[in-house]
Amino acid sequence: MLRLALCIVVTASFYSNLFAQKLPAQPEEINPKLPNVLLIGDSISIGYTRPVRKKLSGVANVFRPNTNCGPTTKGVSELDKWLGDRKWSVIHFNHGLHDLKYMGPNNENLADPKDSKSHQQVPPVEYEANLAKIVERLKKTGAVLIWCETTPVPEGAKGRVVGDSRKYNEIAAKVMKKHEGIQINPLWQLSTRNVPTRPANVHYTAEGSDKLASQVASLIKKNLP
Repeated sequence: MLRLALCIVVTASFYSNLFAQKLPAQPEEINPKLPNVLLIGDSISIGYTRPVRKKLSGVANVFRPNTNCGPTTKGVSELDKWLGDRKWSVIHFNHGLHDLKYMGPNNENLADPKDSKSHQQVPPVEYEANLAKIVERLKKTGAVLIWCETTPVPEGAKGRVVGDSRKYNEIAAKVMKKHEGIQINPLWQLSTRNVPTRPANVHYTAEGSDKLASQVASLIKKNLP
């Protein structure tokens, strides 16, 4: 049993590290003459990072943390590490899909929302408080801040409830409204209009990610110095 447990841990670690290595954390070439952009977000943002980088080629250096940024709880605890000591011109950020997902009584991932023992990973009240902390820290960077709406939960997606993205976006909008100058990327709205997703899945096809990237890149470009 011990050998089996060790094997499972090693295997999980291997795939975790392998996934991390594939994350497009920084551009292949960093031009010191160009402004720096930071994308903070979950796997949806991982999907659009490379096409955003391509669309902003010669315009900005596009970075992201070398991880799936997950829920706001992870953002609060790891934000300083993600920001590092680099000077950021624009920070495009999002949390939500991991906050609203359901966990089991022992924190099993993507639990059945209808099960009375399940709970959202970060409930709305905590989500609002965490976002406020994240915004306060981001404002200290002096960068232009762009909050990115959380994309929809499609029918059949495991561990999440259709419509919850909109509820969490309303909470986020309230937080952003309290702080002057924070723009909002209405990616939820775009995502509801013919952006290809995988069946019963919150993730997008390559074509879908490219469509998201076009809007992300356009808004960033407008806000570069």
